[in-house]
Amino acid sequence: MQLTDFLRLIHPAIAVIFVFPLIGTVVNFAWSTRQRRLELDKGKSKIPPVVGNEHRRLGQYLTGAVVGLVLLGLAHPIGKNIIKNDVWNKNPFQVVFIVLMFIATIVSLVLLYRANQALWRGVFATLTGAGLVILGCQDGVFRRTSEWYWSHYYIGISAAMLMIFSLAIVPDIYKDKSNRWRLIHTILNCIALLLFIGQGMTGTRDLLEIPVSWQESYIYQCDFVNKTCPTPNK
Repeated sequence: MQLTDFLRLIHPAIAVIFVFPLIGTVVNFAWSTRQRRLELDKGKSKIPPVVGNEHRRLGQYLTGAVVGLVLLGLAHPIGKNIIKNDVWNKNPFQVVFIVLMFIATIVSLVLLYRANQALWRGVFATLTGAGLVILGCQDGVFRRTSEWYWSHYYIGISAAMLMIFSLAIVPDIYKDKSNRWRLIHTILNCIALLLFIGQGMTGTRDLLEIPVSWQESYIYQCDFVNKTCPTPNK
């Protein structure tokens, strides 16, 4: 394996080592928080009150981890395309724009964490999501648009958007006495959990399909529709 192949593995390695265990922990605290709330409606609960704060704290970490993971997953193919096609010399403005978009997306996420007013939370959440979409549209990113419903890219972007929205509405959940925002939060994060499961499956599939760098010249001659490859000359 060459350096570019090892760099490609950083994204799935971080997902397996850090992000997916964090998802499991957040889901566990979410379930415990709900069970405690239901038990309190009937009287007392043996579940400690700290589960709610831990769910919120780790949930905020999870949003940052997911957005960071998406940015990392986009950085490798975009950077590889820039180097391979000599984009810096052909179109330096595009390279500068891409770098600025990465910076702007990260800054928007940081400001989203710090924003208190609903208006600014909405603005920075929108900018963060827009940054991910714009970067995802760059050359080099494998989107599998023809099979968008089974695409690692589209599922990942959708999950990241749901996490960004969940982070933006956290203060509203605690202010809303009607529990409307809490219900929206619960429904959207259940959908996000299903998307994360899909990410585990599509990511594994893509690791099987993407060849290491020294095999690319032959593998990409194959007909992926008919599932045939050219017969090598003996």
